[in-house]
Amino acid sequence: MEILQDNKEKFGTDFIENKKILEDISIVRSKELKNELAGFITKLIKREIRDNEEKIAKEAEVAKKESSVEDTSSTTTEQSIEETTSSSQNEPEKSSD
Repeated sequence: MEILQDNKEKFGTDFIENKKILEDISIVRSKELKNELAGFITKLIKREIRDNEEKIAKEAEVAKKESSVEDTSSTTTEQSIEETTSSSQNEPEKSSD
């Protein structure tokens, strides 16, 4: 849709505002067609915003999981080192008889 490609930054999520913008940048004689176009543009922009928000949320969730895995693995490594150190300190010394 050429109107949307050329003027996308002018449109938003408000149907009435999109209808006014459509009147300013184009000549649409049919009220029904104008409403249909404004509705389509509004729906499309809302969908793009929602998709972007979902994408950002998924990326944040993945980053959170990755950070959680890193924290868990570093904690496990630290515990292993502590266990190894404490078990070697608890072993009785061997005498050289």
